[in-house]
Amino acid sequence: MADTETPSSNWLETPVEWRIAPGYTGYEEAVAFMEAHVEAMRAGEAGELVWLVEHPPLYTAGTSAKEKDLLQPDRFPVFKTSRGGQYTYHGPGQRVIYAMLDLNRRKRDVRLYVQDLERWIIDALDAFNVRGEIRDGRVGVWVDRTWPGGTTREDKIAAIGVRVRRWITYHGISLNVEPDLSHFMGITPCGIAENGLGVTSLVDLGLPVTLDEADEALKASFEKIFGPVK
Repeated sequence: MADTETPSSNWLETPVEWRIAPGYTGYEEAVAFMEAHVEAMRAGEAGELVWLVEHPPLYTAGTSAKEKDLLQPDRFPVFKTSRGGQYTYHGPGQRVIYAMLDLNRRKRDVRLYVQDLERWIIDALDAFNVRGEIRDGRVGVWVDRTWPGGTTREDKIAAIGVRVRRWITYHGISLNVEPDLSHFMGITPCGIAENGLGVTSLVDLGLPVTLDEADEALKASFEKIFGPVK
């Protein structure tokens, strides 16, 4: 498990705005908001923001998405997006976290930033006694579900896809709290189709966690790694 006791060099004492959107947020609306906020940050007219949303069912295609990985193109709306990564599902019961942070003020290191996002999720999962892990060559956070003597199985519980513009970050993380996991069957999630790899959620793991409870864990963990929120 990642060490979350030591603050990252991305840690600042200046509070970051923490905002939770009510209801469902449309994907195009979310992207337009992020684009505008990033421009306002560049102009010195806005501060850092972590924006938590819930989307209606949809698929997004990152900059590395392959057409063959969209298995059911008519199932839900599909949006091309400027974030890194491949196809991802967003929908009810999934917490999507859009982090607009200024690496000019933190540290200009995208790899470190992604590692800190992973640490953030791993520490939040620890609040529910879930051991989140990272894997070489596979971005995101995974849960080992192999039983002793059984077939190896690992499921992704959180996906990460970011974009950085002039060292200001946007897009971010999707954490599966209680989504309908059958909705992931319309894509090859993140382009990963190997046997023994799948998708899970906190509820799928037998934990009756709500979005509100997940948000509290995310907030506490964010402050350990990135600094205080307001």
